[in-house]
Amino acid sequence: GPDPSLVYRPDVDSEVAKDKGSFRNYSSGPLLDRVFATYKLMHTQQTVDFVRRKHTQFGGFSYKKMTVLEAVDMLDGLVDESDPDVDFPNSFHAFQTAEGIRKAHPDKDWFHLVGLLHDLGKVLVLAGEPQWAVVGDTFPVGCRPQASVVFHDSTFQDNPDLQDPRYSTELGMYQPHCGLENVLMSWGHDEYMYQVMKFNKFSLPPEAFYIVRFHSFYPWHTGGDYRQLCNEQDMAMLPWVQEFNKFDLYTKCPELPDVRELRPYYEQLINKYCAGVLSW
Repeated sequence: GPDPSLVYRPDVDSEVAKDKGSFRNYSSGPLLDRVFATYKLMHTQQTVDFVRRKHTQFGGFSYKKMTVLEAVDMLDGLVDESDPDVDFPNSFHAFQTAEGIRKAHPDKDWFHLVGLLHDLGKVLVLAGEPQWAVVGDTFPVGCRPQASVVFHDSTFQDNPDLQDPRYSTELGMYQPHCGLENVLMSWGHDEYMYQVMKFNKFSLPPEAFYIVRFHSFYPWHTGGDYRQLCNEQDMAMLPWVQEFNKFDLYTKCPELPDVRELRPYYEQLINKYCAGVLSW
């Protein structure tokens, strides 16, 4: 199926969307039927049990041994066909995001590297995982979906968790303000890459781990929902995720970066923060 993560984004700030008028149409277009079908699969099958099974399946980090740049190169084979903005490989988007951050925040080299790393969890698609279990907006499982989850009114009817009294209330299986680190998020490239970073002991600051883990959680960082689950740390980290999102969404352009020219800079960042052959 297509990658829905960048096609239907009704909650993007209207002023930003207006400034970026050449970007995506949020309410119509030839892709919406396919996007809806992908979210329907995601919102039906992403349950507490499913997410726990995926944590077990990939938690041994036995899928592949490779360096960060080898993972970036793998994304040469991944084009998000339903993305209306680009028809070039995901690896270029990684460098575009990183370079956008580097230009705006020249003093924060760890933040530049986050731009390169943030979508590397999409290698799961190349491992044979369905796109509805890798891409798209994320949301907490184990509680009732909130209003800003994409298609929330029309795609969750067949999710068995919503027939379970443990999981069908606003708080569900969570305590108020338990913190997002204690919330079970829908499975996808965010959570997988966060776990890869943790397992391989990346020496990046906490903000980097946080951005990677929650950059697709649009219902929270853009929609303003799920505040009842957040603690003080989450609210302190929110501006970092929102700052990152500016570069993730709007650094794409058809003028592709000269990756050969950029690689040496990012190689030295990788050697500083996450060197060597990693377990994926």
